[in-house]
Parts: sequence; C-alpha cells; structure tokens
Amino acid sequence: MAYKFPSIKLTKWQLALVLGTPLALGLGFYLYNKLSAKDLDNKTTDKDVDSENKKAGKGKTSKLKASKTQKKSLSIDGITEEDKETEKRKKLAELENERLSPLKEATIYKNEGNACYRNGKFDEAIIFYDKAIDKCPSEHKADLAIFYQNRAASYEMLRKWNKVKEDCTKSLQCNPRYPKAYFRRAKAYEATNEMSDCLDDVTATCILEMFQNNNTIMYADRVLKQTGREDAEKGMKDRVPMLPSKNFINTYLRSFVADPLQANMSANEVTDLLNTKDDRLYGFARAKHAMDEQRYDEIIPACTEEIESSESESQYKSEALLLRGTFHLLSGSFTEAKQDLDAVINNADADVKLRAYALIKRASLHIQLEEKDQGLADFDQVQKLQPDNPDLYHQRAQIYILLDQLNEALQEYEKAIKIAPNNAMAYVQKCYAEYRLGLLAGDQMRLLMIMNEFRNAIEKFPGCVECYSLMAQVLGDQQQFQQADQFYEKAIKMAPENASLLVHRGIMMLQWKGDIDKAISLMQQAIDVDDKCELAYETLGTVEVQRANLDRAVELFEKAIKLAKSQAEMCHLYALRNAAIAQINVTRKLGIDMSNISALAQAGIASQTMAADTK
Repeated sequence: MAYKFPSIKLTKWQLALVLGTPLALGLGFYLYNKLSAKDLDNKTTDKDVDSENKKAGKGKTSKLKASKTQKKSLSIDGITEEDKETEKRKKLAELENERLSPLKEATIYKNEGNACYRNGKFDEAIIFYDKAIDKCPSEHKADLAIFYQNRAASYEMLRKWNKVKEDCTKSLQCNPRYPKAYFRRAKAYEATNEMSDCLDDVTATCILEMFQNNNTIMYADRVLKQTGREDAEKGMKDRVPMLPSKNFINTYLRSFVADPLQANMSANEVTDLLNTKDDRLYGFARAKHAMDEQRYDEIIPACTEEIESSESESQYKSEALLLRGTFHLLSGSFTEAKQDLDAVINNADADVKLRAYALIKRASLHIQLEEKDQGLADFDQVQKLQPDNPDLYHQRAQIYILLDQLNEALQEYEKAIKIAPNNAMAYVQKCYAEYRLGLLAGDQMRLLMIMNEFRNAIEKFPGCVECYSLMAQVLGDQQQFQQADQFYEKAIKMAPENASLLVHRGIMMLQWKGDIDKAISLMQQAIDVDDKCELAYETLGTVEVQRANLDRAVELFEKAIKLAKSQAEMCHLYALRNAAIAQINVTRKLGIDMSNISALAQAGIASQTMAADTK
C-alpha cells in the first residue's frame, strides 16, 4: 500500500531539533487523521438532543440546563418526522380492533418515550422505554439496542451515570458495533473519572465512524490529552534523569559562542586548574577536562567535588555550579538545575558573565516548564547585566521561534549577528525566520531573495551543518524534494552521528514518494546511530500506527517516554501511546482489521498523522 504524507508539518519538538535548540515544548496532539469541515459529512438521520430541546421550547426543564454534559448529549434513536402520526395510527388501530404485534407495540412505547424526551420529561420517557424493552421480542436485537440506548439518553439527562453505563452496555450486547452507544458510555465513563474506559469507547466510536465525525475526533483529542496529563504526572515522579546523546550535547554547546565555560583559558588559569589532589585531576579541573574529552557523564560528579570542597580549596565554585546546573538541565533534572543556577545568580560576588549565563540557562528551564513569562523575564535581566552578550539574543530568538513570535525572533537574530557576525548558527536560523515570515505573507519575491540568503549562508559557513539541514527543510517545504534530498545527504555526510537528520530525511521520503520502506530504514538507522534519539522513536512509532502495527508502535512510544525530559513532552508521548493502546483494545474486541481502516482513511484524506498542529 502506498502511503501519502503530502502536508506533514514539524511539531515544536521536531522544529527544535532542526534548529539545534535544546528545548522540547511537547505540545500534545491527536494521533488520528483530522478532517477539515469541507471533508466531513455531518448529515445524520437522528436529531440532536440540543435541537430537540430547542423545539421543545417551554417544555424544557431545569435539569436540561444543568451541565455542559447535557448540552453535549447525543441523539436518541428512532425519532422520525412521523412520530406525531404514530398516535393517530395507534388510536385508529384500537378503533378497528387491530391486534398489534409485540414489536409494533414496543415501537409505539418507544415513540411515546421519544415524545416525552423531547419535552424534557425524562422520568416519564424512561417508563415508556421500560415498556418498549419489556414488549420487544428478544430476537429483535437491533430494536432492543435502540431502546436501551434511548433509555440511556434519558438517564444521561438525569446524570445517573451508572444507569447510563448499564444501558449502553446492554445496547452494545445487542449491537456490538453501535457507535452512538459507545460514545454515550464514553461520556458516562468520563463523568465518573474512568478515563481509560472512556478512551477505549471514544476510540471505538472513531473507528466505527471511520474517523469521519469531527466532533468525535475532537472529543477523543480532549480525552487523550487528559489521559496523557495524568500519566505524565505519574511518569515525572518515577522518571530517572538521563543525559541526552553526545551529538545533542555538542549541538547545544555549539549554540553558545561566548559561554565562559567553553572559553579558552589563560596560561595561569590552566596552571591553577591542573593543580592536583592525591595525584589526580580534581573538582572543576576534572569536569573541564571531561567536557573537553566529551566524557559528559563525569561532569556532574566532578563539579560536585568542587562545590563540596572547603572555601580554601574551592577556587571555581561558581563555575562548577553553573556547569553542574547546565548538565542537570540537559538531563531533565529541573529542580537540581534551578538550585545550582539560582546559587550563581544570587551570588553578588560571582563574575557578571557567569551570572548572565546562569540567567540564560534558567530562562531555558522556565520555557521547558511552560513558564514563558518567567523565562522572558530572565532574558531581560541578562540584557541589563550584559547588553552586548550575543548569546542572549541568539537564545532568546530561538525561544521566540518556538513560540511562533517570528518578528521578535528576527529582531533578536539581527542583534546577535551584529555583535557576533561569525555566528553561523544564528545567521542561518535568521534566514529560516525570514523564510517563515515570507511564507506567511505569501511574498514570492521575498521568498526568492531569502533562498539566495540561504545559499550565501552555505558559501560563508561551509562547515556549518545547520546551513545544509535548514536549506533541506525549506526546499522540502517547497516540494523541491530532489534538491532537498541532496542537501540532507550533504548534511548527513558532515554529521553522520546526527540522528535527527536521518529522521527528517525519512519524513521527506514519505512526503515525496510515499516510500514507507525507505522512511522506516532511515528512522531505524537514526536509532542505530543514537539510541537516545527521542524523535526517532516517536516518529517511527507514528508511522507504525499508520501501518496498523500497533504493538510495535506502543513499544516505540514507551522508549520515547523514557527519554522525555519535561512534563509537557511526556504528556504528548503518553497521549500517542494511549491512543495506540486504545486502538489495540478496540480492534481486538470487535475483530476489526485496523489496516483496512488505515487504508480507507488514506484514500479519503491527506494524512497528517506524523505531525500535529504547531500552534
């Protein structure tokens, strides 16, 4: 089967990796295909409870207005334009002494119940539905399913959630593929905070409706986000801190051009650092040497040695706090990172540069914790301390990019480049910000000029891999896939250990050729190159969902979850995993081949499963 991914967009997390930004704003998104309004056929044969209640006018009861849940109620089945004629036929039949069959008599009771429901008389409606169920022969399963579902609708309006669940379950025993009963029971499960069962039922509804009902999809999206949040709260408590891969850390460190922790030292400083204790490098000297040798796992314990030394022995305590705080930040240990960074920021005797970089990194921490205002306030403090710090403007620009504040980002990039004109990463990221602004404005002339700027960036900084990767991204966005692939190939040759490049090239293969095998091969190669590449696990997992390989998808999402650092990021990944688990539960219970559902969805709509809204 050919897979079509014509309009895949980057999530915030994917965009961050393209830009080399060490942030993960994991905004939750729904796993399934989302439809535009024009793609939907919302016509039904049933009347919505809301429309029925509007027709009832003065017959509304206060119970009908009681809650938002009531406003969202499903329709009751079996209501037709002929309901008013039913009574006439019944009376006529009685006059003619016509003997009614049990099913016809049950149908009359059902219609009486419908009339009461429309008039807000829910208790009376239940009585008539009781009679309909009692009279209906057991072999008429489809009718019984409707009667139980209609009675459940009345119980829903009375907020008798256990009764709703009981009747929906009986309805589904009569008709196991009745989407309306699943949806009503899902809402009852939500009302009683049984979110796993709720998710299974709303997933069943989506599948049985072939993902063609946008209202159901939106409800499922909300349920997924809630289950994701709940699981993420638990997951963060049990999370084991873990440093990312060497490539990720190297990219992060390269995004700073004036960081005092990476600056070359004077001869005297080197001599001081090389002082040994017990014939070995000690404290900050050991940490600095480990950083130079890319032995990043040794940095936190080495810094701790320096910090816990006596005042007479510790010459680089502030530097050690800043470095340890940086690596706590990279490992997702946000509490510990903030403590170390706060200690530097609040130390009036610490070097101004150290305090400034502690603020920059604390700003990043706040953004990852979705504390935007506090993060931007830290950047403002840096500007007061060091108005000519190029990293201030570069790092703030990257935050603005992720926040979709493109004009502000562009201004920050321009300031960064003015102070440090040889900052290759800032230069090409500025081109990217300009490209997105030109795209939004629909200014073709501006876009042509920006493409020339990208080429100038490559000529000016031929050793900067970000120049090639962002050029590839932009060309792919313009569907110039052949050229984009050439730039991806160059970037991968320059940085073969950069797993995210392989992932993005795989995504492009899906957009370009629908080549699922090549895409999977590239994503698996990314995992082989970097087994800590969260993006590779997440993206490959989403592809496997699209191929209906749900067990494999769950396995991949679980691996990505272990690598997640922020709660928002973890919430997003749990939502993906939970969606896949729910599909497994439903398809096995109903005996549905999910690959057929996927094929139908692919034929009907342009799949955007692999990338969620970037808003």
